[in-house]
Amino acid sequence: MPRAEINTLFDRLRHAARTGRGLDALSPGATARLLGHDALTLCLATPRGHLELVWTDNAADLLGPQLDDLQYTLGEGPTLDAARTGRTITEPDLTRTALDRWPQFLPAAADTPARAVVAVPLRLGVVPAGVLTVYRIRPGPPTAPQQEATDRFARAALTLLLRTSPARLLTGEHGPGLALHRAEVHQAAGVLSVQLRLPLDQALLRLRAHAYTHDRPLLDVARDILTHRLYLNNSTA
Repeated sequence: MPRAEINTLFDRLRHAARTGRGLDALSPGATARLLGHDALTLCLATPRGHLELVWTDNAADLLGPQLDDLQYTLGEGPTLDAARTGRTITEPDLTRTALDRWPQFLPAAADTPARAVVAVPLRLGVVPAGVLTVYRIRPGPPTAPQQEATDRFARAALTLLLRTSPARLLTGEHGPGLALHRAEVHQAAGVLSVQLRLPLDQALLRLRAHAYTHDRPLLDVARDILTHRLYLNNSTA
């Protein structure tokens, strides 16, 4: 990982801060490559303690969004563990990770190109703020320079978010350059909440359960509900 590439990345961050821009000034895919990884995701914690994916490659079928959606659907994985424990989670080879660690996530991840993952928690003092997760398609632990650069970028990204939209970050709203990757999932949960007369959290669980039991991407299920191609009733799994 050439130092010149890392310097370029942090020069872009400083320029974004000076010009009042957010993370929209950087490409998630290019950032991952400059850090020596193949994909990354940045999730922010909501006031209810959930993680919302707000910065990654755009297409849902790309590696970063795909792995984050799997964790969100299944309720387990490295990103969620990093948020829960406040510790960096490093798995150098997902094919060799003990199955009982993430019994649902690991078999699903095996169907993707991802082989190594590092999840770095973001914190505001003692308060969990989110997680930066990076993925590589080749197994192996990150080198010391890679880990140092990834940790440094995680801190810098959070600082940039605080500078550009501190109030929104603290209240769980997304700021400039950020968009909720699963906005349609929450919209579909709202539809189910009304249709099935369920609290919103239970409607979201029903949506995730349907995606899991039918082995379908969560966003595809949400879009089918929003376009009336799928209707779930109280007896539908």
